[in-house]
Amino acid sequence: MDRRGRALLGGDRLRILLMFFHAIAQTVAEQEVENLSGLSTNPEKDIFVVRENGTTCLMAEFAAKFIVPYDVWASNYVDLITEQAEISLTRGAEVKGRCGHNESELQVFWVDRAYTLKMLFVKESHNTSKGPEATWKLSKVQFVYDSSEKTHFKDAVSAGKHTANSHHHLSALVTPAGMSYECQAQQTISLASSDPQKTVTMILSAVHIQPFDIISDFVFSEEHKCPVDEREQLEETLPLILGLILGLVIVITLVIYHIHHKMTANQVQIPRDRSQYKHMG
Repeated sequence: MDRRGRALLGGDRLRILLMFFHAIAQTVAEQEVENLSGLSTNPEKDIFVVRENGTTCLMAEFAAKFIVPYDVWASNYVDLITEQAEISLTRGAEVKGRCGHNESELQVFWVDRAYTLKMLFVKESHNTSKGPEATWKLSKVQFVYDSSEKTHFKDAVSAGKHTANSHHHLSALVTPAGMSYECQAQQTISLASSDPQKTVTMILSAVHIQPFDIISDFVFSEEHKCPVDEREQLEETLPLILGLILGLVIVITLVIYHIHHKMTANQVQIPRDRSQYKHMG
């Protein structure tokens, strides 16, 4: 082999080696995840952080519960009865994640991987009357559950692993780019299960998530509050505002009455009875 051939072969080996190290670096980056649920004062809330290249690229705090219907035999062992399992995301769950410029993913596993939650986030640009605007959203949810797990499923018929997926074109938690999403109120997402004619309900609460554009390590950016929280906040503050306005109206009315009374008292009272005129002057 001539010198040129050896150089080309060496270049190919170098590219393969670089690709190998890049793949290892990506794998290591995906494994830079932390479960910080112990820092939360809410025993039902989990806190997950994904870090790449030594900095935070995804943060998620939320409480999650899944309502899962499943079949059991009736007492006659002929008919089927549908029961419901309530499965909460427990603290200490295993977590994996990956970050990208326009797509990020969070994966959570618990109860010896009997349950798996996958959440896919995407960032998009839209043309509006004000110009292009970027937003991010939760575009896909997948929940894998094992109905042979005895803690939540009692005597399930056809026990085994099932996968429940969100419907196509899911657009949840929509948030302007560069901001975090915050919502204390409960939010529900319906998931279609591989268990025939079963719909799994995912309930999220105490949510604070940011899968893109985190500026400070371990710190959320400015919050974008959900409409439900904004409405509840308005309902809480509206009575206070109305009370202040009513109090202000009462004060103004009393002041006007006092001024009017004082001005009236200083005026000379002209008697209505003409016979009293002789006593004046």
